[in-house]
Amino acid sequence: MSGAEAAADGGLRCPWGLATEDYLVYHDTEWGRPVHGDDALFERLCLEAFQSGLSWLTILRRREGFRSAFAGFSIPKVAAFTDEDRERLLADAGIIRNRAKIDATLANARTLSGWQDGELDELIWSHAPDRESRPAPRVLGDVAAVTAESTALSKDLKKRGLRFIGPTTAYALMQACGLVDDHLADCVARGGGSVA
Repeated sequence: MSGAEAAADGGLRCPWGLATEDYLVYHDTEWGRPVHGDDALFERLCLEAFQSGLSWLTILRRREGFRSAFAGFSIPKVAAFTDEDRERLLADAGIIRNRAKIDATLANARTLSGWQDGELDELIWSHAPDRESRPAPRVLGDVAAVTAESTALSKDLKKRGLRFIGPTTAYALMQACGLVDDHLADCVARGGGSVA
């Protein structure tokens, strides 16, 4: 079981954050920090779905390609994509060209376009557990892959018509968007702390 490890700057980090420079930047500046806004959460929801079965690094390195291909993840814009857009996406080497994941992204945008402003943000954040009741993980083995909250979030999103969002994907979303803080107890980024 791995605990926090020292980075080149001497600060302790979650071990996965030290694997590559891309991971280190993401770990130190984004992962676990609160994300709000329907379009921003739609982007994270889509990227977590595309990551399913792949390394997060694969998605991270293609994120700008995804943003370009999916109109900055603007829900109304993606909801208006046509069959021609779908074919364009299936041919775009800058993203993951998985038909099921692309179709789910388009279908989810169409579903979300019928929601009220702020409704996705409110729904997702309503599943955030009380941070004070969760002990800080000391080693990677203490970090869950699925929780009761992620299972409930997945069921809630599916019930509302969203696709490709199982409990594991929902928990990864919760971690990435700061609903939970799974930085290890000794990690300098825990609690949204400033990382020099």
